[in-house]
Amino acid sequence: MIDARPLNAQAIQADFPILARQIHGKPLIYLDSAATSQKPAPVIDAMDDYYRRYNANPHRGVYALSEEATAAYESARRRVASFINASSVKEVIFTRNTTEAINLVRYSWGRANIKAGDRILLTEMEHHSNLVPWQLLAQEVGARLEFLCIDDDGLLLLDGLERKLEGVKLLAITHQSNTLGTINPIKAIAAAARRAGALTLVDGAQAVPHMPVDVQDLGVDFYAFSGHKMCGPTGVGVLWARRALLEAMPPFLGGGDMIKRVKLTEASWNDLPWKFEAGTPSVAEGIGLGAAVDYLSQFGMDSVRAHERTLVDYAMEKLQEVTGITIYGPKDPELHGGAISFTLPNIHPHDLATLIDREGIAVRAGHHCTQPLMERLGVPATTRASFYLYNRPEEVDQLVTGIQKAQKVFA
Repeated sequence: MIDARPLNAQAIQADFPILARQIHGKPLIYLDSAATSQKPAPVIDAMDDYYRRYNANPHRGVYALSEEATAAYESARRRVASFINASSVKEVIFTRNTTEAINLVRYSWGRANIKAGDRILLTEMEHHSNLVPWQLLAQEVGARLEFLCIDDDGLLLLDGLERKLEGVKLLAITHQSNTLGTINPIKAIAAAARRAGALTLVDGAQAVPHMPVDVQDLGVDFYAFSGHKMCGPTGVGVLWARRALLEAMPPFLGGGDMIKRVKLTEASWNDLPWKFEAGTPSVAEGIGLGAAVDYLSQFGMDSVRAHERTLVDYAMEKLQEVTGITIYGPKDPELHGGAISFTLPNIHPHDLATLIDREGIAVRAGHHCTQPLMERLGVPATTRASFYLYNRPEEVDQLVTGIQKAQKVFA
């Protein structure tokens, strides 16, 4: 790790107002950041300040409030571009979330470039948001979906990758599994795809919040992520794509702001990035995302990753104390992100999560929008604990104690 300064999670928790809550009379222990992270005061304050002091539509007004809104919104875009090392701010498209970003590619790039008989390569661990859009496109144009499988440790089986990529138009892959925590070797996989003539789209929803991400270094073509998983608000996400691709792609939605000139029967399109941002944008949310980037940047993403790795190492060890537990995902901490999924004999994950909630502990239970992966694992659902920069080892201890209490109920 580079500049991986230790994080003081106790002090960081004080930045998050919600973490001062009690649930069922117990201090809240929030272990569901893979679903959505909590929001620090600077993000909440930035959005509140916009609504209180300069609420206006950006880009369109020449009066002071609109100019202030435009400056704040576009400043957020520049900070996001720097955060992921985009080569140009014009490559950063604001969307509602990762799902919309992927659907933008499916609609604008996919419809223009994927034809009958073309092959799209996915993996068994994809979130539905990086699976269903390609199912829809394949059904629409007659393309074929193929898949990279995983081994029993939740790692992609990459032997023969070059052969599987032959003739593939698009590889769509998650950077980090939201269920298994698996961190995929995107740089190497994208290089193989490039040699085969395929483009690479990466679902980065679980990666950008938790580790350094450099889209230029990764060598990918499209990269999507969400604000709400990285200390930012809901309602804003990002599609990064290579500028040449964006220039060639038709617009996603039609309306105001994405146009340069409109006549009754035709229109021409605005410059990037606004070509893909029709209508009034989520101004407060964009400003909040900029504040979230600032908040994370003060710690350094190497430090965030090091902190989470330490927590996961500790949690993997402590969870082994739970009788009968089955833990899914990689055993190598270098390949494991901040999410841990597990099952217990004779306790459904929903029942376990409900009982743990009585201890003030929030964990996820279900298929985590990865039903094909659940089928591969041979289970209907798992319980998932996911960690972030505000979690402490003591909370892992309390999680284990909560699980053991739940087991006694079913004994």
